[in-house]
Formats: sequence, C-alpha cells, structure tokens
Amino acid sequence: MINLMSHNTHPKLISAGLAVAIFAINAPAHAKSDYVKNYKQLDTLSLSVNAVTAAEGVVIPWAIEPLANGDLLISERSGALFLLPKNTTKLTKVSGLPDIDANGQGGLLDLALHTDSKQNQWLYFSYASSEGKGSGSNTALMRAKLSDDHMQLSDQQLLYKGEHNSTKGQHYGSRIVFDDEGYVYFSIGDRGSRDINPQDLTRDGGKIYRLHENGNIPSDNPFVEQKNAKHAVWSYGHRNPQGMWIDNQNNILWSHEHGPRGGDELNIIKKGANYGWPLVSYGVNYSGTKFTDLKEKDGMQSPVLHWTPSIAPSDMLYVTSDKYPKLKGKLLLASMKFAFISALEISKGKVVKQYKVLDGIGRVRSLAQGSDGFIYLGIDGQGIKRLEPET
Repeated sequence: MINLMSHNTHPKLISAGLAVAIFAINAPAHAKSDYVKNYKQLDTLSLSVNAVTAAEGVVIPWAIEPLANGDLLISERSGALFLLPKNTTKLTKVSGLPDIDANGQGGLLDLALHTDSKQNQWLYFSYASSEGKGSGSNTALMRAKLSDDHMQLSDQQLLYKGEHNSTKGQHYGSRIVFDDEGYVYFSIGDRGSRDINPQDLTRDGGKIYRLHENGNIPSDNPFVEQKNAKHAVWSYGHRNPQGMWIDNQNNILWSHEHGPRGGDELNIIKKGANYGWPLVSYGVNYSGTKFTDLKEKDGMQSPVLHWTPSIAPSDMLYVTSDKYPKLKGKLLLASMKFAFISALEISKGKVVKQYKVLDGIGRVRSLAQGSDGFIYLGIDGQGIKRLEPET
C-alpha cells in the first residue's frame, strides 16, 4: 500500500490502473529489436510506504540534491534555488545565481555536488542562459562555491555554454553526473531544431558532453581532432536527455531521453557514438505522421529499452538504501505522463526486469536519495515528498 500524506492531511490511497508502455529489452546496435508483444501491464512491485510532504511551494522541482548533513537543495525551474534544512518543511532561497532565462522548458535545471564537495564546496548546475550571440538562450553549465551555511553561492565559474541561442522553449536537457576519474558529463537537448543540431558536430544541441571538473576539454574526447567539431562532445544524435546515472563499478554511463510521440529511450552512452536522432526512431510526429521509416541503422546505437507510447521519463536514481529492500539495487526512473515510477533490474549493462511502483503518485520530476537513506520525490505542483516505510 502507498499512501500520500502531508503534515496536516489524512492518508489517501493512490489509484491504480494507469496505461503503461510497450518496450524492447537489450536491443543491440545495428540489429532488429525483439519487441514484447501485447504488453498491457508491467508487473507491479508493491511498497508499504507513506509519501509524506517534506516541503511545499516548489511548482516545478527540477532537481533535488542532498547534502551530507541532511539538508536538501532544490531547483525551481522558474529560476530559484531553495534550501530545505533537515527536520523542517520551510524552504529558504539561496542567493548567488546567475541570470537565468526561464521560458518554456528552460530555467534552472539540474544540480550536482562535486564528489569531494566537503573539501571544495563546489556545486554544479545547469540552466538556460541568454549569454552569447543570437536571441533566446541555450543550456549552460556553471559551478559555484556553496557557503558553509548553504545559503549563498559565490565564485561563479561558467564551464560551458551552448552556442546558437534559440527562442524555442523546448529541449534544454539537462542532467549532470560525475565519474570517479575526475570527469563531469552533462546533456543538452536538440533545442527543438530536430533536423539541424543533433547530427551536426559543429553545433551544440542533441549531445552529451564530457569535461574535466574545471571545464577544460579532455584531450581524449572523441572529436578533439575533428576540425570545427565541438570538442566537448562525448556522444550525439540525442533528442532530449533528462536522466543520467553512472555505474562506476562497471564503468557504464546510462541515459534516458524523451522521444516524440513514442520512442522514449534508455541508452548506454558510449564514447563517440551516434544515437540516431532523428534519422532513426521508434516514434512518430505528434500529429501521427512519420518523419523516418528507420528504427535501426548501421553505425547508430539502438536503445537498450524503449517505451511506446511515450512515458515522458524524468530523473534517474540508483537505490542503495536499506530502508527499501524491494528497491535496493534497482534503477528508478519516473514517468511524468503516466504518474508512476519504473524500477529496473539491471545486470552487466542489460535490463533484466522492469516493474511499476508508486502508481498514481503524480508527475514526478526529480528523484534523490538523502543522506538519511530516505527517497525524495519532486512532484510538479505538489512540492517535495519523502517516502517513509510503514512500520
């Protein structure tokens, strides 16, 4: 049983019976995928938890970043950064952000503490920036020092800014992850220019990028020797990647991205690989018309798993907490469209099983596991929820 709870309301049982997706598992590159036919329902993994309101007042909680002392940092897409101190429900604004172009899907996006943030206090964040040539904005990656009381940012350093600003309000990406070798990865969506950006290595957009932690471009990035290419690019041919996780134990970078109407994808990101958008896709235009007849193509990576109809995936979280025995060791990603969370069993770069959990929880935008071991959900229009196991 899953309960929705606030500090001043009674439990409410979450409804079941939402539509789910057809999906393909472990589709190799350059090969025809094995489809799971007649797929009406995912197996449900029941959890005895209460979804307790941790904070209200965040409309689009794009990211939640836990701090070691139990506090949470929360990004509001409209351009505010909030601190939620542990054992409170009161949000306080953090000062020191750059100018942010909040429009459409753009604004303040992902948050990621440096892996050694206790020593260096670096907070990395992505956002829509209007700096540079042209009207509109594009995705930028910045880092800044977080004060000891977590209330202020200082020493801003712009690490990367996508060129070719656009007034289109969609597909900014963007997630940020670190590996254990000193590199930072982040994504920029195709910015609504499907037929221009993703396949062109001289343009930003539709890419996943790799930098040194200080913003320098690694000498072993795949396109550093290619004339006029964006040397920060690690992979390309993406539509709108909004979830990433690095399995450092097995040295695998996972990402998922939004398709159009159908064709949301889960991918393993490989150095220099082309993921095909928009030349190959399992989706169609929102109007129902086709833009390609190809689902696989030589030289382009096929997804490990895809969803049709689209589930609108948001954040990703690998669960290590002992508080949730049924979820521990599983990779979570949220369906914003159908208001459930998908729990994936993965092994050696393959998806072994997919479950549906928290059916009806709401439009989950962000996921995090706090230093207290609890899972936190950022839900559009509802604020922040904490999953507390029933006792």
